[in-house]
Amino acid sequence: MSSDKKRVQFRAPHRLVDRTDALADVLGEDRTDILVTALREYLQDATHDDALTQEIAAAYYDDEISFEQLKALVGAEEAANLRVLKQQLDRDFVDEVADA
Repeated sequence: MSSDKKRVQFRAPHRLVDRTDALADVLGEDRTDILVTALREYLQDATHDDALTQEIAAAYYDDEISFEQLKALVGAEEAANLRVLKQQLDRDFVDEVADA
């Protein structure tokens, strides 16, 4: 894991923060460790959801996210596959317009 860190700030319901703090006390960790672990696990699970993967791909095809963002979300191999597909789709679109 990279040692580069970025500070973030967000608001969360008191009850959620209280539960996080309680778990941190039980595990002997700090709140940040619990939140980072939860976020990492959520993102790992989310990117293995087929419906979400399709949404991510659509965002890439529509140029809403960059290739680097795509790679961070779905991994290098899947991102490479989606880039090839996007290039094929772009060429097919150009061919269709040219034929029209």
